[in-house]
Amino acid sequence: MNIRIVTKADAIDSKKWDGFVYNHPQGNVFQTPQMYAAYSATKNYQPIVVAGYEEDSLVGILLAVVQKEYKGILGKLSARSIIWGGPLVRDNDISILEELMNEYSRIVKHKVIYTQIRNIFIMDWAKNDFKKLGYNYEEHLNIFIDLTKSEDELWKEVHSKRRNEIRRATKEGTSFTEFSDCDALKKSWPILKDVYQRAKLPLPDISLFQNILARAGGSSPLKIFAALNSGHWIGVLLALCWRDRVINWYAGAFQKDLSKYPNDLLPWEVILWAKRNDYKTFDFGGAGKPGVPYGVRDFKLKFGGELVNFGRFQKTHKLLAMSIAKLGFRFWQKLKR
Repeated sequence: MNIRIVTKADAIDSKKWDGFVYNHPQGNVFQTPQMYAAYSATKNYQPIVVAGYEEDSLVGILLAVVQKEYKGILGKLSARSIIWGGPLVRDNDISILEELMNEYSRIVKHKVIYTQIRNIFIMDWAKNDFKKLGYNYEEHLNIFIDLTKSEDELWKEVHSKRRNEIRRATKEGTSFTEFSDCDALKKSWPILKDVYQRAKLPLPDISLFQNILARAGGSSPLKIFAALNSGHWIGVLLALCWRDRVINWYAGAFQKDLSKYPNDLLPWEVILWAKRNDYKTFDFGGAGKPGVPYGVRDFKLKFGGELVNFGRFQKTHKLLAMSIAKLGFRFWQKLKR
């Protein structure tokens, strides 16, 4: 097989790219040209795309994004590359996968400390090949809710305590609203900043979300779901809605308003919204590592759903820098305290 590799986005026909991802059995929003455009205009983000062609037919796509927390030397020590839901290749063809990954490695090896491939489908077919390419497999959980079930079935699968807290949210005057505009994003931002500061975790720059909203031509996959009480924003859930899946991407609530149960109401109402808008799966966006206690996983499981283990692949490109980065991250977390 003679595969032609293309690494410049403007040399890839965007309609063919979009169609290839949409029609691929494992196609997902993170591998689309729209996400490439959003990454390109986001602070401290640099997208990398590798496409494979057989004659004029697109047969593989890999979209990665290099993320940094800072500029300069500190930026180099925080640079990592994330590949969400990819690579995508025709018929799970290993030879195409290898062509894409070899070119990707050539591009990225001096740019980042490590690469992480975050699987959102079963990738068992590629495990041996990724191992050969120097990637370690790590188990990682997620929770899927089957939206083809009836609303009554979905409600019965919600834990009784969680059902009571959803009812209490309504009694406390907490309501649910959907948005998809930059003004709503600005209102949600103080909530997300508060949540991620308390969790001592990095939050992407707001420009990422602004660019997804602005560059989708009126059909943005990003939806903003808000919990309001007495006219005030107290909780938010940012979801990516594409093809038949709704992904719980970023979410949280002000700690001072937890007694009004925004975190209980929001997921349930988004599940109902997704069901009523003909989506097939609600993806909870991650549930930690098996065997490792994780309160977020326990919370999410109270909404029902199936626990799945698609895992991740990771390769360290710079061992010394990786060790320094781990120490630096722990120091950064201590400063956040």
